[in-house]
Amino acid sequence: MTYAIAQYLNVKQAFHPTFSADGRRLAFLTNITGDPQVWQIALSDSEVIPWPDQLTFETDRVMGAWFSPVRGDGRLIYARDTGGNENAQLFLLSADGAHVTPLTTGFDAAIHTFGEWSRDGQRILFSANRRRPGLFDLYVQPLDGEAQMIWQNDAPGFLFKMAFSPDEQRVAVVRMNGSFDQDLFEIDLANGQARQLNPPDEEARFDAIAYTLDGRSMWVNTDLGSDFMHLAQVDLGTGQITPTISQACDLEFMTLSLDGRYLAYTANLDGAHTLHVHDTQTGQTRTAPALSDAPGVIAFWDYEMCFSADSSRLAFSFTSATRTSDVFVWELKADRVVQLTRASHGGILPADFIAPKLIHYPTFDDRSIPAWFYQPIGSRGERVPVIVMVHGGPESQFQPYFHFFIQYFVHHGYAVLAPNVRGSTGYGKAYSHLDDVEKRMDSVADLAHAAHWLKQQPNIDGDRLVVYGGSYGGFMVLSALTTYPELWAAGVDIVGISNFVSFLENTSEYRRATREAEYGSLARDRDFLERISPSRHIDAMRAPLLIIHGANDPRVPLSEAQQMATALEARGVPGRLVVFDDEGHGIIKLKNKLVMYPIVVEFLDQHLKRG
Repeated sequence: MTYAIAQYLNVKQAFHPTFSADGRRLAFLTNITGDPQVWQIALSDSEVIPWPDQLTFETDRVMGAWFSPVRGDGRLIYARDTGGNENAQLFLLSADGAHVTPLTTGFDAAIHTFGEWSRDGQRILFSANRRRPGLFDLYVQPLDGEAQMIWQNDAPGFLFKMAFSPDEQRVAVVRMNGSFDQDLFEIDLANGQARQLNPPDEEARFDAIAYTLDGRSMWVNTDLGSDFMHLAQVDLGTGQITPTISQACDLEFMTLSLDGRYLAYTANLDGAHTLHVHDTQTGQTRTAPALSDAPGVIAFWDYEMCFSADSSRLAFSFTSATRTSDVFVWELKADRVVQLTRASHGGILPADFIAPKLIHYPTFDDRSIPAWFYQPIGSRGERVPVIVMVHGGPESQFQPYFHFFIQYFVHHGYAVLAPNVRGSTGYGKAYSHLDDVEKRMDSVADLAHAAHWLKQQPNIDGDRLVVYGGSYGGFMVLSALTTYPELWAAGVDIVGISNFVSFLENTSEYRRATREAEYGSLARDRDFLERISPSRHIDAMRAPLLIIHGANDPRVPLSEAQQMATALEARGVPGRLVVFDDEGHGIIKLKNKLVMYPIVVEFLDQHLKRG
């Protein structure tokens, strides 16, 4: 059975759970009303899950929510930006939900990244770039007063992980210098002095940090000294960093229970997750019961898992290739998982959704490139068109989460191939570095070899291949169309980079240094960056191109789309630019999705469908 695109657009999500301190409520984000807002559900021993209550009613998306840690408090911090500009502001919601107090008024042009509540619920820890767009400092703010800077950070880099020590005399923080170059610091609040805890001469990531209860050590999720992310302990007295839990894959989303006993984490196996809890006292590790027959993903991003205050329950979100994201609770003593939310599938029967197959295809240097392959429904032996869907990042990975647009297309006669070309995460540090700077075009060659592989499949029409991607994936679309024009019948570029030089010159200042670490430096690599930029090679393009962008995009400015559209028009290449005035780096609002995706469907059907 086929369904209209509007039904797929009304598939909802629930994610980002947070327990109240007394364990009687759980708040989460859901886009039931169109944009993500905070809702909460009452928890009880009853098997009946009550209907949740909506807590926030913002006109823009809520980006995160965190309950006070004080039993009986009930207040909640949430973050919200405006029009997709990513300038997150922090708000305090009263326990009864009747009053919202802005906490960061007067700094609307700054990004505020929430860290933690203090244990007494009177202060919060956050980072912000208030002094200068490219520099982030650490702040502590009393909820009834003004923020106080506790560490002035004078080096470029995003501060994105923060934690109070148990006595709240110290703060740990991670600074991102580049995607794979992060530094771990500890700040003494008495004198403002910072000490670096990781070796300064070795690049590493620190994706999660948590103090032990005695404050003498710290748990970290890192790839220091390893190809893969693993769990390690930092001795704060000696500085020794000791690997503790590892597998031959990336371990992700580490979360420590409040009593310090349990560590929760996920294992990333070719993009699919398994969920584990490690008992730090007994050394035993448990794996959560499977939630789906199809491969799935535990979390989209940080803060997706949290323990209840008594450590008896672990809340998390889960999505698979064939079910949308919902919030679940793993009751550790009973070893059972309870589903708390039931986000709508838009009236589409879940049994109709299609799971992908993990395949590997050869590329130019005999490497094997992993990819998720979705076969269309009811093709009946005819040769079908294919959408090659490229993830962004490039430090990212296509994972088998529920992708409504893919499901729409496989129900309407398209196959979809989602490759994790070199440069993707999830396969080790070495694989992720295979596309750095001068190796950039090797990843585009991997895309070309995806097309070559598809052309060899008996049920695929090799003359009807489209390349589709957003952000860095948008660059890959443009580069594929200009470097290998003979392979592609059409392209869809969403918030993509068309020229690396103009992108680096115009992206937000705080992002420039981290992006140069991946793409190359304007000072050293300018000629190379110009040479590989798709906007320099428009004459080679043959395929029609659809470009979609948000006017408020702080990462890839609108000018990247505009200059590409102008160049296409000047050279007579079929193209169309669609701009959404109230969006940023991606199209988030439902009202805009209801405009955008029918345009994409019409464009692809026009250029790829036959008959």
